[in-house]
Amino acid sequence: MLELLPALNDHNLPWMDTLHPIVVHFVIAMALIAFVFDLVGVLARKPALLEVSFWNLLFATAAIFVAVILGQVEAGLAAPYGGARRILDLHTTLGWALAGILSVFTGWRYVLRNQDSQTLPWPFLGAGALLSLLIGVQVLLGDQLIWTYGLHTVKVVAAMREGLI
Repeated sequence: MLELLPALNDHNLPWMDTLHPIVVHFVIAMALIAFVFDLVGVLARKPALLEVSFWNLLFATAAIFVAVILGQVEAGLAAPYGGARRILDLHTTLGWALAGILSVFTGWRYVLRNQDSQTLPWPFLGAGALLSLLIGVQVLLGDQLIWTYGLHTVKVVAAMREGLI
């Protein structure tokens, strides 16, 4: 049955390169720019920015589930070693938590949009700042997995295959 699965390449993946970072960068950009648009939209009294923010949040919420699922598959193929295992576990847990938090946040935004599409309450903007901070922490963890531990990089995969790691 294993012969039906595609062979793993020099990135230890069945496809050309990691897909998780490609999708997750869209989520990061859309969620962070949504907060910026909300803040500027409220301060400058520009309801059009609030509308753009809402749609960014909606698409970020859909995309985060694709990113998390791809991340799960790629994490399973990463074969983390040493301290990378702890960081990967934390990154995975926070990723699933962010999917839930972003979903609730977007639902809250939908309710607020239906009540008054011209402004947002300050508690929502405060929650947006906290969400942005969590996204920043998640980015740092992901960066550490790549730039410190080199998961799915050719040299690290080669070292693991040779038993050096």
